[in-house]
Amino acid sequence: MEVILLEKIGKLGDLGSVVAVRPGYGRNFLIPEGKALPATKRNLERFESERVAFEARQQEILERAQALAARIAGVEVVLDRPAGSGDKLFGSVTNSDIAGFFTERGIETPRGSIDVPRPIRTLGEHVVRIRLHPDIIPEVKVRVERRVNR
Repeated sequence: MEVILLEKIGKLGDLGSVVAVRPGYGRNFLIPEGKALPATKRNLERFESERVAFEARQQEILERAQALAARIAGVEVVLDRPAGSGDKLFGSVTNSDIAGFFTERGIETPRGSIDVPRPIRTLGEHVVRIRLHPDIIPEVKVRVERRVNR
């Protein structure tokens, strides 16, 4: 299935690119989310006539991602979790835990954009990337501390 991208999508293409994708990815995600249009002659003409509006939308998405990255850069993520001897956690820290940390501080970060490369199962500092935009992927240090029972 060929689609016209309405925004830049990492590993796929830039705004206006006509790319081949798997039918399910195009039909179930890209088109319903407003990220692409089916690559028909009519849609190509529509895209060219509305290119300025799509470019303005792309710029707005980029600016929102930059603003969110600036807010995230100033935050140190500190999570306290119960741990046994040897600094191993009872469970693990997930992207939901990190998203919850940001939400508590008034920073709405999509859970799916938080990239935890492997489950965090030990105390200490870990680096996590947050994919806000294909061009903006800040790294955040997550410090996991032992929970003190009170």
